[in-house]
Amino acid sequence: MTIQTLPTLTMPPRRELAGYPVAIIGAGPVGLAAAAELAERGVDFIVLEAGDTAGAAVTSWGHTRLFSPWEFLIAPAAGRLLDAAGWESPDAKRMPYGSDLVDAYLVPLAATPELAPHIRYGTTVTDVTRRGMDRTRSTNRSSTPFLLRTTSAGQTSEILARAVIDTSGTYSTPNGLIASGLTPVHAAEVAANVTHALPDVLGADRARFAGKHTLVVGAGHSAANTLLKLAALVREEPGTTISWVIRGSSPVRVYGSSADDLEGRRQLGSTTHDLVRSGTVALIDQFEIDDLTPADGGRVTTHGRRAGTVTAIDADTVVNATGFRPNIDMLREIRLSLDDIVEAPAALAPLVDPNLHSCGTVPPHGVVELSHPEPDFYIAGMKSYGRAPTFLLATGYEQVRSIADELAGNRAAARLVQLVLPETGVCSTDETGSSCCVTAPARTKSSVGTDSSCCS
Repeated sequence: MTIQTLPTLTMPPRRELAGYPVAIIGAGPVGLAAAAELAERGVDFIVLEAGDTAGAAVTSWGHTRLFSPWEFLIAPAAGRLLDAAGWESPDAKRMPYGSDLVDAYLVPLAATPELAPHIRYGTTVTDVTRRGMDRTRSTNRSSTPFLLRTTSAGQTSEILARAVIDTSGTYSTPNGLIASGLTPVHAAEVAANVTHALPDVLGADRARFAGKHTLVVGAGHSAANTLLKLAALVREEPGTTISWVIRGSSPVRVYGSSADDLEGRRQLGSTTHDLVRSGTVALIDQFEIDDLTPADGGRVTTHGRRAGTVTAIDADTVVNATGFRPNIDMLREIRLSLDDIVEAPAALAPLVDPNLHSCGTVPPHGVVELSHPEPDFYIAGMKSYGRAPTFLLATGYEQVRSIADELAGNRAAARLVQLVLPETGVCSTDETGSSCCVTAPARTKSSVGTDSSCCS
């Protein structure tokens, strides 16, 4: 066959995308909120959850109390579905544990008749792309369904969808322990000495910490929660000691402000500060970790530099509370617009980047800030913040409400984003904390796209 006689290749006709569901990755609080919003609008959807139950990731830190009360934890659309099912709502002012969030809210929500038939448990999404298209192909891209490759019970399958909302979170992908962001060179040799953030210090993991020296690494609320649990253990178990390592010169962001609207967050910060001042917690600031190596007696040595001086610290256990980062490997064939620094959607990043400010209060935002060059693909919830901290569930609930309106064709409603969040009462605009707002601006209700900052 010569080149002149080659057959003409034509693209097969595309089916209408309306015949496919919206795929939601993750059945956590924000994923189920997205499902509830779509259900109310009559938009077909499927929820793909890697765990065996709703809120599987939350279950892993179920022993930890949230600093937000119930009034900020129940998504509006989800609450309406639950009310219709005869659900008894919890005390709005009470701060639940993670296990309460799962048992009293997420599991009943997932069991509602509007959601239950659409949820697939034990299903891990490994890749997202377009059917028959890698990221380089453009012709008919927006009219081609998404293809999600999944694994379940050892079997691989593929699901087609008209749109994708990735609410898979970041809990399973923590930041690295060492200052370079990489895994320690000797990680395999010290794996038994290193734990994930939020271990169950006073429960299942108690023996690991009782009478031992623990090194907590990180300057966020996960670190503070662990410090408080360890401090309680100090009072009960002689020989228990605590060191707290941070890279910065001050943990002011953890300490927070007396003006914080969230009582739980305010108490968490002030109690942590008291533990440092009393000497219960030994704060080691300006410490950059280079590696971890095995030490005598089954212990671990943390090597690094404190303010430029080579330093080594021995401990029994190191808690990696350095924060989290998004898994974007699964999205390699999707056209993303992510910030170079925090790996959040580019339009959202300036609102959440801790290098610019440390505000817990983020301006209202929705589909505009969460859009990517890939039409009808969205990252929402904790994963939308990338590596940035201070995510609140109420923020995620409004994100998916806006996305649901967009997918239902309600473009005006999608862009009228309204949200009331509790203020942190503190907002630093640089690493030294030299520029702070004693009180953040009044709570705002604004349209998406406004250029607002908590320190403006």
